[in-house]
Amino acid sequence: MSRGEYVDPKAARTTFQQYAERWIAGQTTDLNTRIGTETRLRLHAFPRIGARPLGSFRPVHVREFVRDLENDSIGGSYARNIYANVRAVLSAAVDDGHLARNPCSAASVRPPAVSAARVMLWLPSQVHAVRDALPDRYQAMVAVGGGCGLRQGEIIGLAEDAVQLDGDTLRVTTQIKLIRGVSVFAPPKGNKERDVPLPSSVASALRRHTTSHPPVGIKLPWIKPDGPLTERRLIFTNTADGIVWRSNFNIQEWKPALAAAGLIPTPEPGKPYASARQHGVHALRHFYASVLLDAGESIKAVSSSERARRALDGVFDSAQEP
Repeated sequence: MSRGEYVDPKAARTTFQQYAERWIAGQTTDLNTRIGTETRLRLHAFPRIGARPLGSFRPVHVREFVRDLENDSIGGSYARNIYANVRAVLSAAVDDGHLARNPCSAASVRPPAVSAARVMLWLPSQVHAVRDALPDRYQAMVAVGGGCGLRQGEIIGLAEDAVQLDGDTLRVTTQIKLIRGVSVFAPPKGNKERDVPLPSSVASALRRHTTSHPPVGIKLPWIKPDGPLTERRLIFTNTADGIVWRSNFNIQEWKPALAAAGLIPTPEPGKPYASARQHGVHALRHFYASVLLDAGESIKAVSSSERARRALDGVFDSAQEP
């Protein structure tokens, strides 16, 4: 007790799952983050260590838990997220007097190994090929992703008032997120709005797009499914003038365009397209970064870079018209 290491035996008998469920309920982070944490713990931690009393945890139990994750061929990055969630729960249990020390802090404990995955960078010709293979109403999405570096949720959530087509800056203020099957408007990742250079070629693509497909006012809840309804005039909408559903777009539009561009194989009739995680819409963001780095530009300083804008203009001006 004098060393501050005493743990009430009753508190020590609380199981990992009992404590973790209370811990999750008390979190105040982003709702999607809480849902992801709960899902990872429920699927991967509770079946393995959920019934273990907190006071009985030792480093060996964490090492065995990590070994089980790796033996089950759970992806390295995902396994590390699971481990990080378990470590956070055990750390909070120490703070709350259920456990003397966090076994994850022992020198013998290592997080799941992560293999260094190589990013597949697209060539400008591949970007153009994917764009040209998409239906007309979605082609400008490629210009925005590859020319401004927006994430997919930010592209489909791009509103009319965020783009000054006669200016040189695009303001990223909103994304569309899916929370338990409900689409919501939300701030960009990290709750950080930002300005990015708007190349004239991207502005031209958006100008042509909005002429053919005028922005549509869409109302969605703000941040959470029961949040207040907020309206945005979205630049990109589906054929029914609704939001672009990410899952439908990825399967029905994006993968066929990848196949037409030769990035993934065309499946046999009646068969689904192969997994193409490395060629998702996020590949446009990698392309954006690679062009800036090739131009000698710092990624962290692009918001006011005229050189970055010119470099990206050169890419999209080379094959602007479908």
